[in-house]
Amino acid sequence: MYYDELKTFVTLAEVKNFTKTAEILLMSQPSVSLHIKNLEKEFQTKLFQRSPKFLKITPSGEILYDRAKQMITIYEQTRQDILEHINSVKGELKIGASFTIGEYILPALLYDLQQDYPELDLQVIIGNTEEIVQSVRSYEVDIGLIEGQTNDKELSVQAFMQDELFIVSSNSHALAGRGEVEIADLQNQAWITREVGSGTREYLNHVIRSNGLKVKSMLTISSNQGIKEAVIHGMGLSLLSRSVIQRDVEHHNLSIISLKKQSFTRTLSCIYSPIMQDKKNVKTFIQALDKKWPDKKEQG
Repeated sequence: MYYDELKTFVTLAEVKNFTKTAEILLMSQPSVSLHIKNLEKEFQTKLFQRSPKFLKITPSGEILYDRAKQMITIYEQTRQDILEHINSVKGELKIGASFTIGEYILPALLYDLQQDYPELDLQVIIGNTEEIVQSVRSYEVDIGLIEGQTNDKELSVQAFMQDELFIVSSNSHALAGRGEVEIADLQNQAWITREVGSGTREYLNHVIRSNGLKVKSMLTISSNQGIKEAVIHGMGLSLLSRSVIQRDVEHHNLSIISLKKQSFTRTLSCIYSPIMQDKKNVKTFIQALDKKWPDKKEQG
């Protein structure tokens, strides 16, 4: 099998530079060239268009790129399964997580996994929901955790818990400390929210549309911590997960604005490519999710 050649090809296709590819793979530049030459000979086609100024993948190379990533994944999964001892979980597990999950929810599960499987090498990549879906699709991670759902039919989706969100303000905001307020009190307010592609942003957009709210202004910050700081400084309202605001509310840095007869709940899901579902480390992770939050799927 042309495993090393395929790995070199995929890396070169992504970084588009022979020198950088050699540095990433800890090999010489002539070896990179030889690997590509071997593949072009095997498939009897040019995989890249080359000139002193640019490197561009050919249409034939595009076809091989997607297949090569799948072949590498299958090879590594097979190799890991063969090398693993019975009932032993070890090796690498790459987890993609949206910001809210990765920063506030996932760490508790990572602790449990380290205690139960000390030989498991955990890697976490954090991005917004849209980015994590793409990472799972392109096999950059083994499994992803996202806010809400995905319409990507190529991926398996499994809910693992329900997440409650709250509208928060600074302690000095006009709506703070008023007890329950009406939805009409949210008209013409300034909002602070995450970037497009974030599950939290998508949920806030839904709340605004479904309640016919007029927005005075919308400040976008691609960080939960940045949003909280802006809210604390009185720049507007935000809609954030319980896990994100819990400590700040307890320490009286933020105030929760309660709405009459209305709450906000969304599903948190794990997603993975069907090709990964039999991978032992992925199975172990899903089982750990179910163990950590056994009753959270049905809660409001």
